[in-house]
Amino acid sequence: MKFETIKKVILAAIMLPFVFMVIEGVILLRSSVKEYWDLEKDRQFADVLARGGSIAATEILTEIGATRRYIAQPSEPAAAEMQRSRAMLDQERRAFYASLPSRDVLDEGLVDELSALNLAYSRIVAARSAVDQGRYTNSDPGYIYWYVAQKQLAVVDALSPLISDPVLLEKSNQLMGILLTYYGERLITVVGTRYLDQSSSARFPIELFLQGKVMLGDGMDHMVFHSSNSTVRDIVAYLGRSSQVKANAITDSILAGSRPTREVRDIWTAAQNERMAFLQQKIVEAANDIHETGEGLSTRAHIHLTLILSLCAGLLILATLVMLLAARGLRLIDRLTRDRETLVGELRNAAQTDLLTGLYNRRGFEVAASALLTQAEHGSRWISVVLFDLDHFKKINDVHGHDAGDAVLRHVASVARENFRSFDLLVRHGGEEFLALLPDSTPDDAARVAERVRLAIEAAEIPLASGDRLKVTASFGCVGRANEAFNRNFEDLVKRADLALYAAKASGRNCVVSGPIMPAPEERRKAASAGGFDSRI
Repeated sequence: MKFETIKKVILAAIMLPFVFMVIEGVILLRSSVKEYWDLEKDRQFADVLARGGSIAATEILTEIGATRRYIAQPSEPAAAEMQRSRAMLDQERRAFYASLPSRDVLDEGLVDELSALNLAYSRIVAARSAVDQGRYTNSDPGYIYWYVAQKQLAVVDALSPLISDPVLLEKSNQLMGILLTYYGERLITVVGTRYLDQSSSARFPIELFLQGKVMLGDGMDHMVFHSSNSTVRDIVAYLGRSSQVKANAITDSILAGSRPTREVRDIWTAAQNERMAFLQQKIVEAANDIHETGEGLSTRAHIHLTLILSLCAGLLILATLVMLLAARGLRLIDRLTRDRETLVGELRNAAQTDLLTGLYNRRGFEVAASALLTQAEHGSRWISVVLFDLDHFKKINDVHGHDAGDAVLRHVASVARENFRSFDLLVRHGGEEFLALLPDSTPDDAARVAERVRLAIEAAEIPLASGDRLKVTASFGCVGRANEAFNRNFEDLVKRADLALYAAKASGRNCVVSGPIMPAPEERRKAASAGGFDSRI
């Protein structure tokens, strides 16, 4: 195999696996980066859910309670409490908006809900100013806060479709269910209490009562899909208590238009307040649970980022090592190629040549062949000899003269030099006979080269000084053996090549005959020890 071919094979052997590894690494890297961004996005959504649920369940209700107490009995302590509740709500609102992901992550529906929430909060700001100016002396701004709470719930609900993590998605739906249940119960309690406090002729606000029942039903539907969750199980168990079942029956009777007695009403009010306090506690627990889930997602995201950076570093180190190995291997091959070409050139220039053909003569060929075999003994497993002779050359001398014969020899030597390989050694062996030593070639390789030379000689038209053009043919004998470091003598090959050439002459000339293969030393020793005869020799 030529060094150029070896160079390409080694380069392919190094680079192809590396290319496939890089492709697989890039695919894995892209998948890891996507998973990292999903985790980071869900971590942000967890913060938004936790803060949104806390605002809806705590801060909004705390401010409306403090505001109502101030309107009912204005005083410095009441005013101070109201201002603290306002500051807390504003602080949580700012943290809520700060925890939102960038707008390119949010879908159009969530953006619309956030815009509506902003508008609702602006109404709270206006209501605060009106309360400070004493314009709510005989009225209640609770409906403004109720509207804000609804918009806050809508934002929490709109987040669910954007969540990728199944655990966080389940907890989001669970929080939404508890929030809806809580606000449904709160609306029923507020509307029912206000109705019962009025005279018997007062109109029952069935629309608001039904709205509370719908929210309550939606909340319970949300929780039905998460019945295995411990928080949901606690809520279901609590609502199954006898006091709560009795309160539900009273609620249904109020919806039907009944006015319970004071004793029954007190029982219902106490049960409803206890239920709302319980649900508010569960909202806080669910929000905290979501916050802890977000922290877990954050930890996973950081671990994933570390793995991504490690993968990038590993690919970079691998790429560097492969490039260094490839460069080193190519430099080695180039150096060996240059050394071989330099050696062959030096041997050709230093050896004695045949004056007529410019080829090596026998003495120069022996020196060159010995040096070439020494240089090739570590990289070449085979050595072959091609011996060829011009057919009917004596007739050319007899008919056209010796000058014509010399011209034929020169031309044939030129054709042979062009068609043998660049590192093959070619010698004028004597008269019209030529010999070529082919390193790193099996007998089959040598036969193929010989056939190429034979065809080139047969096709050549040799111009003579007289203006005539001659065509000649040649017969070839090829033999080979395993290259042996301890034996640089190739005279045995020449003898067997001469026999193969004789066979070519006997076969009608102008052909290539490949002689028997010389076995390796180990095989010859086995044959000798067995006392047998190797028919290939």
